[in-house]
Amino acid sequence: MPGALKTDLYELNMAASYLRRDMTGPATFSLYVRNLPPNRGFLVAAGLEACLDALESFSFDEDELGYLGSIGFDERDIEAFREVRFDGEVWAVPEGRIVHAGEPIIEVTAPLPAAQLVETLLLNQVTLHTTLATKAARYRLAAPGKDLVDFAFRRTHGVEAAMAAARDSAIVGFAATSNVEAARRYGLTVAGTMAHSFIEAFPSESEAFRAFAEDHPERTTFLVDTYDTLNGVKNAIAVVKEMQLTGRIGVRLDSGDVDALSRGARALLDEAGLTEARIFASGGLDELEVEALVRNGAPLDAFGIGTQMGVSADAPFVDSVYKLTDLDGHPVLKLSAGKETRPGRKQAWRERGGDTLALRDEPGPVGAEALLEPVMRDGVRTASAPSIDDMRARFAADLEALPAPTRRLRDATPVTARPSAALTELTERARRDATDRAGLSH
Repeated sequence: MPGALKTDLYELNMAASYLRRDMTGPATFSLYVRNLPPNRGFLVAAGLEACLDALESFSFDEDELGYLGSIGFDERDIEAFREVRFDGEVWAVPEGRIVHAGEPIIEVTAPLPAAQLVETLLLNQVTLHTTLATKAARYRLAAPGKDLVDFAFRRTHGVEAAMAAARDSAIVGFAATSNVEAARRYGLTVAGTMAHSFIEAFPSESEAFRAFAEDHPERTTFLVDTYDTLNGVKNAIAVVKEMQLTGRIGVRLDSGDVDALSRGARALLDEAGLTEARIFASGGLDELEVEALVRNGAPLDAFGIGTQMGVSADAPFVDSVYKLTDLDGHPVLKLSAGKETRPGRKQAWRERGGDTLALRDEPGPVGAEALLEPVMRDGVRTASAPSIDDMRARFAADLEALPAPTRRLRDATPVTARPSAALTELTERARRDATDRAGLSH
């Protein structure tokens, strides 16, 4: 459906000027992350499918065109915008793959006005999804072998972000989400227990547990910390015995000293013969806290991950940019201090010794794997959307291949892609050309 006004005004200003001057030659823009956020050794590419959805339907409807007229665009601009569609091509890193700073995540080639107009939306989607997927991946590193459940819906910055958090955490290996609509939309496992208000609504904790078990006998995880955690565990055990519950039984800890309480809970459960009962921890844990619990051997089987992941609290954005690199077949670059870009259409190659950033039409190193794939031609997808399982498998394989220092949660050592000789040579030529055009001496 139309939605071309989901952009910044300056994109429309530029596109109108291009269209007035028939500047409609092919332009290539490269979307990448300039620098990694603090404590990140890598990024997880995500958001591509949302971008392709937007590109396939990109157009202005009559209401949108009418609004443009009301804010100062004249009839000549309106008529030109009416004909704009995205009919270009897109090369991209598939979702779930690990990428590093400076490596293209998406490269768009289309007539200059269209390629310019989609900048804001593409940056918005890639920034959101990549930020969340990367944060969620840190929990996967913190708790290998443990079940992780997305609990972020109530704390994300809007419903769209909640959907993204559920989807992107699934891509990196979360087992389930509490978000029912996200589970339906993306085919995820849905999970949830009860709130403290449920316990408080009954005359006693035991009666609350009993009611929940009667109504949900196949998913009886008891929230035990409303009043006194270990006493809550004892009450849960009593209800399990009284009702002869079997199957997936567990207790959830949501406050206090999770390490000590999990050990106390485990001892009580084992003493009661409930050795298969699981202990689930939640309560605003960040990945460093989760890592410490796992490293110290706290007997926890699963974690509910909410606020810290859902807003990527320690690093709520990535330094994503969308830069013109080729116009009408001529390489271009930016020379701004600290923000210089590399010209040309590119490919990133991955091999055991690291990544190489190269020109798209040059051969890669022997045995290396190309990261960017053609995902759209003439404004149409080249293939159907991958499954969550496919994306999860990509992530798992890339994570396994990362150097150990890059996987660290603290003081990570990022991978730096090295430029190919051909890209370095083109960059020098484009730099000389840019300085000439600016009237500067070499």
